[in-house]
Amino acid sequence: MKKRNWSSRGTGAAGKRYLCFMQRVKKIFRLIHLFVWTLFTFLVGLQLRTDDQSYWLPLTTGFMLTALYVFYSHFYLLTKYSGQKKRKEYFLKLAAIFFTGPFPFVILHPKTSGTWDLFLGYYPVTLLTIVPIFLFLGWLARVTETLVLNTIRKEQLEKQAAETELHYLKSQINPHFLFNTLNNIHTLVYKQLPTAPEAVLRLASLMRYMIYESNAPTVPLTREINYLQDYIGLQQLRYKNSPVVDLTVHGTPETCEIAPLLFIHLLENAYKHSPARLEPGAIKVKVEIKADSLTFQIQNPISTNQKKMEVEEPGGIGLANVRKRLQLQYPGQHRLEIHHTGETFGVNLEINGTHAHIHERETQLLHH
Repeated sequence: MKKRNWSSRGTGAAGKRYLCFMQRVKKIFRLIHLFVWTLFTFLVGLQLRTDDQSYWLPLTTGFMLTALYVFYSHFYLLTKYSGQKKRKEYFLKLAAIFFTGPFPFVILHPKTSGTWDLFLGYYPVTLLTIVPIFLFLGWLARVTETLVLNTIRKEQLEKQAAETELHYLKSQINPHFLFNTLNNIHTLVYKQLPTAPEAVLRLASLMRYMIYESNAPTVPLTREINYLQDYIGLQQLRYKNSPVVDLTVHGTPETCEIAPLLFIHLLENAYKHSPARLEPGAIKVKVEIKADSLTFQIQNPISTNQKKMEVEEPGGIGLANVRKRLQLQYPGQHRLEIHHTGETFGVNLEINGTHAHIHERETQLLHH
C-alpha cells in the first residue's frame, strides 16, 4: 500500500501556485515594457515629424534602435551579472555597449550618408547624450524590477510558510486519543456490544474530516460541530455515566464558516485536565452564532489534587496551537479569554467575520 505524504502534497501545491504567480508577474512586466516603448516611439516620431517632415522616419528609426540597443543591452547585462563578482567582465561589456551605442542612430541619420566629417560630428554628440540616458534608464528599470520581484517573492514565501504551518497545526491531534479509541472499539467488538458499529463509523467520519475535508481554508460550522460530536462520542466510550459533555448550539450554524479543526484542541484540553471521574454534563460547551460573529465557550472541572493547572504539558499543542492559528487566520478579528477559578477552567473565544464567503477568507489567509 502506497503511503501518502500529506505535508509534501500541500507544500508541492503551494510551490506550484508560487511559480505560476511569479510567471504572471513577469508577464505583466513584459507588457509594461511593450506599452511604454510603443508610446515612447509614437511620441518621438510625432515630435521629429513636427521638427523635420523630410527625414522624421529615418531619424525616428535610428533614435529608437539606439535607445533599444543601449537600454536592453545594459538591462540584460545587469540581469546576467547580478550577484556575481565579475566586475571586470561587466565593465568591459558595458564599455562595449557605451561605444557601440551611437552606431544605429549615426548610421541611419540622413545627413551623415557618405559624409565622414558629419559622421564623426554626430557620433560624440550621440555618445554623450542619448547613450548615457538610456544606460541609466536600463539600470533603473533593472533595479526597479528586481526590487519589486524580490518584495513579491518574499511575500509569497511568507504566505507559503504560513500555509505550511497551518497545514501542520491542523494535522496535529493527540495520538493517545487514537490509541485509546482503537482499544475501546476493540473491547466493544470483543464483547459484541451493539455500540461497536457506531463507534467505528464515528472514528471513520472523524478521520475522513481530518484527512480530506479540513484542507479547505474554511468549512461550514455545521461540519465542524459534527466533528466535535464524533470526538465526544468516541471519548464517551471511557465513561459509563450519561454524556459527560453538555454541547449546546445557539443561532443558525448553517450561515457560518469557520477555519477547520480550530476547536478540537480546546476540547482535548478539557478532557485532559478534568478529573478521571466526571458527572453527567460536567464539561460544558456552548456555540453561539450572532449577526457576524461566533462565540465558542468551554468549561471543565479541575481535579482536586491538581493545585495548579498547567494549560500545556511540556511539548503540548493545545492553547498554543489555537493561539497561533488565530494569529494567522483571524488577525485582529478574534478575542481569546481564559478563566481559571481553581475549581473550573474555562475558555471564551469570539471570532468576527465568520459569515464571509470562502474565497474572501482564503484571500485574507494568503495575505497574512
